[in-house]
Amino acid sequence: MKKLAFIFYMSFASALAWAQTDLKKDNEPKPVIEFETVVHDFGKIYDGRTAEYEFVFYNKGKVPLILSNVQPGCGCTTPEWPREPIMPGQKSRIKAIYNPATFRGAFSKGITVQSNAGNGSIQLTIKGVVEDTPKTPQSPVKIDVGGGF
Repeated sequence: MKKLAFIFYMSFASALAWAQTDLKKDNEPKPVIEFETVVHDFGKIYDGRTAEYEFVFYNKGKVPLILSNVQPGCGCTTPEWPREPIMPGQKSRIKAIYNPATFRGAFSKGITVQSNAGNGSIQLTIKGVVEDTPKTPQSPVKIDVGGGF
């Protein structure tokens, strides 16, 4: 019986120590990521041309911010983001590059930003309308029908 009580006591003590470690992690300061805007409307863009926008963000926390992943919702969007820590008070950018390829019409694409920020992952959105490139009018062609030298 003493052996069973000892095992129970040791299990309880180790669980309590682990719980305190987890509580300590929850109380540690975390960075806070804040974007100037989370939605960008390109308006009208033309087929065959990429469109780019830079989402500006700040680390409003007291410890370095680290972006662990920036994931587009589809293959037509390519994000570029800083791999180095963003220090407290600093700002940085995430560039979203949209390639409509052969797509026409309205679009709305999401980009998920994952980081060590206390406010969790953030969803960015780019949207717009892809139209055919306008045809440039041809200038009239002069044809000499003869007669004059």
